[in-house]
Amino acid sequence: MPLRLEPTFRDVLAGADRPLIGMWLSTGSPLLAEIGAGAGLDWLLIDMEHGPNTLTTVQQQLQVIAAYRVPAVVRVPFNDAVILKQVLDAGAQNVLVPMIASADEARAAVAAVRYPPDGIRGVGSALARSGRWGRVEDYVAQASQHVSLLVQVESGEAVDAAAEIAAVDGVDGVLVGPADLAASMGFPGRQTHPEVREAVRRTFQAVTAAGKKVGVNSFDPTISDAYLADGAHFLSAGADVTILARGSEALAARFIPASGGTASETY
Repeated sequence: MPLRLEPTFRDVLAGADRPLIGMWLSTGSPLLAEIGAGAGLDWLLIDMEHGPNTLTTVQQQLQVIAAYRVPAVVRVPFNDAVILKQVLDAGAQNVLVPMIASADEARAAVAAVRYPPDGIRGVGSALARSGRWGRVEDYVAQASQHVSLLVQVESGEAVDAAAEIAAVDGVDGVLVGPADLAASMGFPGRQTHPEVREAVRRTFQAVTAAGKKVGVNSFDPTISDAYLADGAHFLSAGADVTILARGSEALAARFIPASGGTASETY
């Protein structure tokens, strides 16, 4: 019997009646991916750009997340057709390409996730998890229905081109990255600077006017609330590593006196 794949993140966003809240998976751990998948979040992001993820760990995480039917987006390290082909063959239905600064770069990403004649993706689904080894009927002919593409705006140049980027056919959504955006604007480490926040809002307006969905990374709850009020359709509100870091720090602060010895002395 032919198999049916899950709806894409594009489809989930289209049917949502509120902003969708997600979390990064940065450790490469299938166990932490499963914990995140069962937390009640709307979506998860497996990060290959700044996390120690490989094709193997990405596929393992996709497999455990699938049991929970939570949309998983894989962020590739850069706009590369070979890496995108391999990630899609591993079974990713939703990919995020970082550092897109022009419509031409967005078009290159679209071509990389589509089979000919509409793109340049190599055909190997019969050997890969993407088409479930030939068990998804007409996968190659209908692949564009099974894949959604997000691109990331992360520089002043990209903000200026946001309308053109969003208008590219095949781009399903835009995620704003305030950290790199702040650095490109001369405010490194200050992603909540008023000028950065205004650039994010301008991107929201440009992408929404182009009829596409727009999201943002924001791990500060107060700033996140402001971005949601500004019209973000989706938001990544935290990461496994930052949750563990802040949680373990809070645990240490709660139980180890500030004037006491080291943890090993008070064990």
